Amino acid sequence: MKKIVKSGPASTELIESADESCDCAAHPVMPAYWSDACNHLVKKDRVMKRLIPQSGNTCLQARGDAFSTLARSIVGQQISVKAAQTVWHRFAALPESMTPGNVLRLKVDDMRAAGLSARKIEYLVDLSIHFDAGTLHVSDWQEAMDDEAIIAELVAIRGIGRWTAEMFLIFYLMRPNVLPLDDVGLINGISHNYFSGESVSRSDAREVAAAWAPYCSVATWYIWRSLDPLPVPDARPGSGQIRV
Repeated sequence: MKKIVKSGPASTELIESADESCDCAAHPVMPAYWSDACNHLVKKDRVMKRLIPQSGNTCLQARGDAFSTLARSIVGQQISVKAAQTVWHRFAALPESMTPGNVLRLKVDDMRAAGLSARKIEYLVDLSIHFDAGTLHVSDWQEAMDDEAIIAELVAIRGIGRWTAEMFLIFYLMRPNVLPLDDVGLINGISHNYFSGESVSRSDAREVAAAWAPYCSVATWYIWRSLDPLPVPDARPGSGQIRV
């Protein structure tokens, strides 16, 4: 997948942990709605008609599990991609497997030695508690719950904000109609592709995105690709990371 290091409001990059660009023709794991979404966008939006063919057969591909994806998003906050990868690998080597229960059994000193700050340790513990206690409706996230209900659950976890929750919806759950208006890359991409580089407000972005519904996630992905068209080698899963 493309790195979206410069897309979000903060320099916490962890969305490659949940997504990677893939050749849709070669991998049957493309979202079921992807072809319909592309057809819709090409018909409804002149910019999408130009951008979509430029990306060839690439599409979203979810992988991993929800807990590890969110844990990696926390580890990657406010540090470079390279540093995030290093810390994640050190941290991931501590438990026998990356599960909430195993993380809760880790020693704080060992987590600090892996490169985690005290605050990130608190965030990871809180995330683990939410998963371990069953307070999150993880089994309902795929289909039963709507986007806003999932976001509400996620932002109740320390260290996870709305932007991170929206990235999780797009790249892990592959929800089709998420419009992350807090994402700097989306706003910059709309400015570049629709307004000749002029400043764009959230209202302007919503107006543009009206033609994208019900496939705002797909259009957003193509906007990101227009800014950074070349897929990067996978280095983790966190090369394009979830930010808070």
